[in-house]
Amino acid sequence: MNARIVKCPQCNAEVAWTPESKWRPFCSERCKIIDLGGWASERYRIETPDAPDGVSGPSDPSRDDS
Repeated sequence: MNARIVKCPQCNAEVAWTPESKWRPFCSERCKIIDLGGWASERYRIETPDAPDGVSGPSDPSRDDS
């Protein structure tokens, strides 16, 4: 059976989707760390339809979690 080949989300290198591919879906630790840095710096965001315009946290009195 042939291994499934995917593209690294960071550099588009071909990666075999196997247990031996330590960093899958990334081709290397470097690409994985670059991607993680993008999330940490908020370069990537997941939009939600009910997201508030401003940022609210647990200490926001206008927020009712009950």
